[in-house]
Amino acid sequence: MRHKIRMYLKNKRAQSAFRKQLTVFRESEAKTTRRFPLREEDLYPCLTDNTPFTGFDRHYVFHVAWACRIVQKVNPSVHIDFSSSLYFCTTVSAFVPTKFYDFRPAQLNLEGLESLQGDLTKINFPDNSVESLSCLHTIEHVGLGRYGDPIDYDGDLKAIAELKRVVKPGGSLLFVTPVGKPRIQYNAHRIYSYDQVLDYFSGFELREFSLVPDTEAQGGLIRNATKALSDQQAYGCGCFWFVKK
Repeated sequence: MRHKIRMYLKNKRAQSAFRKQLTVFRESEAKTTRRFPLREEDLYPCLTDNTPFTGFDRHYVFHVAWACRIVQKVNPSVHIDFSSSLYFCTTVSAFVPTKFYDFRPAQLNLEGLESLQGDLTKINFPDNSVESLSCLHTIEHVGLGRYGDPIDYDGDLKAIAELKRVVKPGGSLLFVTPVGKPRIQYNAHRIYSYDQVLDYFSGFELREFSLVPDTEAQGGLIRNATKALSDQQAYGCGCFWFVKK
């Protein structure tokens, strides 16, 4: 109840501030050429954007920035992505030809990018055929049915086996998933321990592990983070760069 009261009062204050600003804006309008009609029915109050800093989703901004930089460093002839953020595949396709696969393909039409249907648990590629592959903030959902995929408790393990199978020796696999104390929060996602991820990717060398920790106070994107720090998280964002041996 107290939370609702605080939110109500906060909204009332924001609405009052909006009306005061509107009055000032109308006074400003009266002193110049009216280039646009300013009607009551066209008002579109945005009451939560006046903040001292621009807010953002720390997981998605930082892990996409991390992965783009790794792909640029690897500089493959083609990059293959399975079901990562559309912001990632569309950005990477600006400097590396990219093929994006998803259980629910996105209707994207951009130069350098192909958007195709694909099942992560049954990747239709030959063994040892992919030079550069990514699967970012995706594996934790596989098999939970959240996105219309079949229910399968071990769906994530089947998908990981496929990712491992198709990467060629010496090829790169960028893998991002929630890390911390392992658990399932059905039907949203799984959270893995650092050791679980390394165990699942046996046969691969860990080239880099970076972390977006739970809180801003711990840092933004921590490059070359430690297992100990990863294990302290409740819902950290683990960024793993693997190379197939």
